[in-house]
Amino acid sequence: MKQAAVGFRVHSGWSALVAVSLENDVPRVVSRERVHLVETFSYKFRQPYHTAAKMPLGKARAFVRGAFSDARRLATRALRLTQAELGRQGFEVERSALLLASGRTLPGLERILLSHALIHTADGELFREALRRSCAHCGLEMTCVKERELLDRGAQALRTSREKLLRQITELGRSFGSPWTQDEKYAALAAWLVLAELA
Repeated sequence: MKQAAVGFRVHSGWSALVAVSLENDVPRVVSRERVHLVETFSYKFRQPYHTAAKMPLGKARAFVRGAFSDARRLATRALRLTQAELGRQGFEVERSALLLASGRTLPGLERILLSHALIHTADGELFREALRRSCAHCGLEMTCVKERELLDRGAQALRTSREKLLRQITELGRSFGSPWTQDEKYAALAAWLVLAELA
């Protein structure tokens, strides 16, 4: 079977998922989707720490735990479906790439809920951690890349300039049509790098 890797760029309550394969070192997008990581796509669930900040600590803890459990379950379901669909097309998916924000280590829940900046960070990290756990559960080895380092790392690994690389990833999604936003472009590049660095 041919190898493919999936890349993720996470937002509050959802993630872009793009699967890439290499053919003679040339990347090709083989799947693209928007994965919902909440059952109900509303502010309450998409921003779990913001919601928890309005609750007593015990209820806040249970709410965040539930949001994480739901996100992990939904991510696992999406990954299993992607693996199955790509398997039918002759692709094996064993690797993934996750784009990180700051990579900042968070304190405990009580301290997070006292800081609006930490609440924002924690919302994103909850969904990223759910994807990490889901990838492990589905047997996908994960590479994490800080988003601010992605283009430089890509240019270095692929021996090209940032400008040329941006043009390449823009062209990469042409066959899939819209949407091919920065979310999909960066997720695709992260997946491409995972495969390129194996070669």
